[in-house]
Amino acid sequence: MTAGNEFEGKRALVTGASRGIGRAVAIGLAGRGARVAVHYHQDRVAAEETLSRLAGEGHASLSADLADPAAARAMVEKGAEHLGGLDILVNNAGVYEHHPIDRLGFDEWLDAWNRTIGVNLLGAVHTTYAAVRHLIAAGGGKIVNVTSRGAFRGEPNAPAYGASKAGLNSFSQSLAVALAPHRIFVTAVAPGWVETDMAAPFLSGPEGEAIRNQSPLRRVARPEEIAETVLFLASSRSDFLTGAVVDANGASYLRT
Repeated sequence: MTAGNEFEGKRALVTGASRGIGRAVAIGLAGRGARVAVHYHQDRVAAEETLSRLAGEGHASLSADLADPAAARAMVEKGAEHLGGLDILVNNAGVYEHHPIDRLGFDEWLDAWNRTIGVNLLGAVHTTYAAVRHLIAAGGGKIVNVTSRGAFRGEPNAPAYGASKAGLNSFSQSLAVALAPHRIFVTAVAPGWVETDMAAPFLSGPEGEAIRNQSPLRRVARPEEIAETVLFLASSRSDFLTGAVVDANGASYLRT
């Protein structure tokens, strides 16, 4: 099996795939033979753009608010039905918003935490629950969760984001142990800053240069670079990495 067709016959669901890292992952999976279900929340135009870039046939787009557990579960079922099962799940969808504790009223603070945890952590949790049933039926598979260096470095102006990603790392490791008997391998990728629409306002703003200089490479990652790590973890070449959280932050944060 060559890298060019290593996902031939595989069925993959990628959340948050209308743009950024998720789009790059979907393009990479399809380019190597997989059929892909592209999840999005509201931006149907962007999701259709992702679909138009996928090689091969049999792909689909699926809309769901992952903060709604029933919607998340229904989205997975619809994707599995379209693809005829699932072999790979990539939990990439996420939200980020500033909510500094010393500048917000309690209601604003509560809303920020509910939105962030609802999508970033519980959205992935409920999507995974539904997908695992199909992965078991397929005889095994891969789950790759996109987290963040913020889980380790801290997010002083967005603490719910850091907490949600730390929770997702722990969730990944717990499931790596729980699902190993089913030959389901679970890993996480923890990027730093990436050139995405979500990061664009920060990268183009007054703090952009300082953000780029956090890495000795003097830049942030391209979505395709993070996607390559995800694709490796989604492949059969990485089975013994199950339980790993892979840093992909350009040496902008080194944990011990």
